[in-house]
Amino acid sequence: MSLQNVLRTLKTVKRTPARLYQEFTELISTPPKPLDATTITLLSNLNPNSLRFILSDPKFRTSKCLLFFNFLLKNQSLISFKIDLHAHLTILCRLLQTRKFDDAEEILRYVSVDENNRYPFHVIASAVEICCLEPRVRAKLFNSMLKVYSDCENWDRVLETFDHMRSNGIRIDERTCTVHLVTLIRCDEVQKGLGFLYRLRESGTEVSVYSLTVVVDGLCRSGEIRRSRELVEEMVRRGTKPNIITFNTMVDACAKRWNFVELDRVLLLMEKEGVALDIKTYQFLIDGFTSAGKVEEAERLVGEMHDKGLKVNTHLYNLIISGYSRLGSVDSAISSFCTMDERSVVPNADTYWALIRGLCRAGETGLAMKYVLEMQSKGFELDSVILNSLIDGLHNKEMIYEALELQLLMEQIVLNADSSAWKKKVNGSLKSNQPDQAEEPKEAVEK
Repeated sequence: MSLQNVLRTLKTVKRTPARLYQEFTELISTPPKPLDATTITLLSNLNPNSLRFILSDPKFRTSKCLLFFNFLLKNQSLISFKIDLHAHLTILCRLLQTRKFDDAEEILRYVSVDENNRYPFHVIASAVEICCLEPRVRAKLFNSMLKVYSDCENWDRVLETFDHMRSNGIRIDERTCTVHLVTLIRCDEVQKGLGFLYRLRESGTEVSVYSLTVVVDGLCRSGEIRRSRELVEEMVRRGTKPNIITFNTMVDACAKRWNFVELDRVLLLMEKEGVALDIKTYQFLIDGFTSAGKVEEAERLVGEMHDKGLKVNTHLYNLIISGYSRLGSVDSAISSFCTMDERSVVPNADTYWALIRGLCRAGETGLAMKYVLEMQSKGFELDSVILNSLIDGLHNKEMIYEALELQLLMEQIVLNADSSAWKKKVNGSLKSNQPDQAEEPKEAVEK
C-alpha cells in the first residue's frame, strides 16, 4: 500500500487502525533519504485529531507510538500543525502505563523545562485533567513531574506540584519525595529539605525512615547535630521509627566533632528506642574517642565488642595502639598489642608502625628494634618513615654508633631506600659528639 493511500485513510479511517498504524511505522522506520516531494506532501495531510488517535489507541504498541511521535518531532516542518501539549501528554500517559519512566521523564522535561517548549505548571495541570482520566496514571504523571522539577533544581515548581497534588487528592509517592530530599541535601539546601519534610508530614503522607535519615544526614553535615536529634525525637512521637543508619549518622557526626555531651544523648535515645549498636557504631565511637585522647574508653568499647561476639578488625586496635603511643603510654600500647594476639586479631604493618613510633618517641629504641625485627620476620616491608624514626630515636639518646649500625643493616634490608638523610644525620652526630673519631667510620658511612 502506498504512503498516499495510508495518509488518506487518516481522514476516512476506512482501514483498521492497527493496519493503518503498522504501515505508518514501517514507513517511518525506513524513511526515504532525502524525503521526496510526494512524501512531504502526503505528510502535510496529517492533522492533530489523527495524531492523537494514533497515540492513544491501545491496539498500537507503545514503542511504535513513541517511534512515530519522535519522528514527527524531528520533522515538524513536514506537517501542517505544531504538535501541541495534548499530544505530548497523550504519549506521556502511554509511557507511564507501560512503566517506561525514563522516556516519560524526557518528554516531561521537554514540555516543562526546556526553554523553547516550556509550558507553565498550571497549563500542564489543566491539560492533564483532560488528557489523563485514569487516577493511577495521573498520580504517576504528577510524581514524575515533581521529580523532573527536582532534578532541574526548580524548587518552587516542586512545591507548586506538591501542593497541587495535595489539594486535589492525588496520591503522593513518598519514594519520589525521598529522592527530592536527597537532591536538596546534595545541593546544600538543608533548610529547604527540613521544610519539605514537614510539608510531607503535614500532607498526611507517611514519612519513611529513609526520608528522615536523609534530612538527619544533612543537618549533621552542616553541624546541626542537636537539631537532628530533636527532629528524630519529634518524628518518633509521630510514628516514624529511626533505624541503625539514622543513629549511626548522628553518632558519627558527634564523634568526629568530639561533641560527647550530645553523643551521650544520642546513645540514650538509641537505647530508649531499642536499637542496638552495630559494628559501624562501635567504629565511629572508637575512632572519635581515640582521636580525642579518650583511649581507655575506646579500649573498653573494643572489649565490649568481643563480649558481644562482634568482629573486631585490626584497624580498631591500630587506633588504640596509635592513641596510646601519642599519649606516651607505651606500656598500654604494648598491652593492647599483646591482647590482639590473645584474641586472634592479626596485626598488620600499620599496627607495628604505630607501636614502633610510640616506642621511639618514648626513647625505648631497644624495644622498637625488637618489633622491627619481628615485623621483618613476618614479611612486612620496612619503609623510610619507620627507619627515620628509629634513627631519630637512637640519635636523641646519643647512640651514634648504634644508629650507624642500624643504617648499614637497613641499607641491606631496604635496598631502594634513600639513606642520604640518615648519612647526613649520623655524620653530623659523629663530628659533633666524637670529633677525634669522626674520620674513622667515614668509609663505612659512605659505603
